[in-house]
Amino acid sequence: MEFILSLVLIIIATKFAGDLSVRLGQPAVLGKLLAGIILGPAVFNLIHDGQDGALIDMFAQIGVLLLMFIAGLETDIDQLRKNWLPSFAVAFGGIILPFIGGYGLAVALNLSQTHALFIGILLCATSVSITVQTLKEMNQLNSREGTTILGAAVVDDIVVVILFAVMMSLLGTGEAVSIPLMITKKVVFFAVIIALSWFVVPFVLKLMSKLKVTEGIMSAGLLLCLGFSYFAEFMGVAGIIGAFAAGLAISRTEYQKTIETKVEPIAYTLFVPVFFVSIGLDVTFGGLSNQLLFIVLLTIVAVFTKLIGGGIGARLTGFNARESIAIGAGMVSRGEVALIIAASGLAAGLLPEEYFTSVVLVIILTTLITPPLIKMVFQSKSKIEDTHNTNSKQVEIDQ
Repeated sequence: MEFILSLVLIIIATKFAGDLSVRLGQPAVLGKLLAGIILGPAVFNLIHDGQDGALIDMFAQIGVLLLMFIAGLETDIDQLRKNWLPSFAVAFGGIILPFIGGYGLAVALNLSQTHALFIGILLCATSVSITVQTLKEMNQLNSREGTTILGAAVVDDIVVVILFAVMMSLLGTGEAVSIPLMITKKVVFFAVIIALSWFVVPFVLKLMSKLKVTEGIMSAGLLLCLGFSYFAEFMGVAGIIGAFAAGLAISRTEYQKTIETKVEPIAYTLFVPVFFVSIGLDVTFGGLSNQLLFIVLLTIVAVFTKLIGGGIGARLTGFNARESIAIGAGMVSRGEVALIIAASGLAAGLLPEEYFTSVVLVIILTTLITPPLIKMVFQSKSKIEDTHNTNSKQVEIDQ
């Protein structure tokens, strides 16, 4: 019953906090993230670890998978294909600069070489689940910038996981990882996913649509989403990439709109709000006064290195300055990907235990900063475009 009460609190808090956030001119997702901090141990401690906490984690995992699944369903594949080069450039720009910044700051703060390397790799991570929701609210998910961010996130995930695996093998205290095996698994994953998307997904959807049961096609969509996610995790790729791939595969079929309209109410009524709140539940402020400087400096480095690194990659591949900043802003959030890497690094002895809470807080701060940052940049871009269009029309009238 505690878990049921937690769900009641989460649904009420996220809806009202999201509404308040929109009224204040911010994306709804920012209010939902802050709701998690208020409900969690940082403020009222109404939702905490324990049995209900474990169930919330499970609901949150389903929530982020459904969020990325919907993003895949709504993504224009042709636009994504056209922007493959900018996506690679943004991903690598958003890896190189954060690595240099994180490593340099850690060395300057007298951390060991091993710990400094890990901090650098940690800052390379990107999680676009929050970015996806913010862009969706602003109807920018299928823009050229939006599809570039999505493509860059896929590349970023693969490269960062490989870098982390290399470090685990060379410096970690845990079990060594075979780098050739890991790279082979990544290649196999994409080969299998592409084959399934072309030949198996349409067949499964058509088969399930003919079953004499309720919601057969909806069940097929969820089956593919969860199945692709499980296969991704099994092959060493983030589950959200598998969910996104499943959405992309279905978006090519005649069932795309049917599945999208049916999965959104399930996702946004229950599972996605739990995911947003779960991020805020990790925030605690106890015992952080001694590491306040570390938190502030690492947050600044984390934000600006992704913003500038991703922006440079976009600028070099044909985007103008304002569009490049918008893409860099979309890559700032570290989210659940960095949280997983931080936990793994702690277990392997790559991250000092006394810095773990501070690092988690920095990851969450980058996630909280991302929605208002994206909105500010995209609104500024829209105003300039509106001014340009107005001036162009005026010129036409004068002529």
